[in-house]
Amino acid sequence: MVYFDPRLHRALRQKAIETDRSLSDLVNEAVKSSLAEDAEDLAAFDELKDEPNLVLEDVVRDLKKRGKI
Repeated sequence: MVYFDPRLHRALRQKAIETDRSLSDLVNEAVKSSLAEDAEDLAAFDELKDEPNLVLEDVVRDLKKRGKI
């Protein structure tokens, strides 16, 4: 069972009516979308795991030294 804030539930019911879909369909779609975004984020983090860690101050100092900022 899932409980929604009353205002959110009202908006969700309204969207279900306007789109001729069930509340379950809308919630399932939203959860799937959120989980897909998480999976994309995890994949991006995994791709960057071997990248060096940079200290912001060092990066700014280097950009200034090279006349980029």
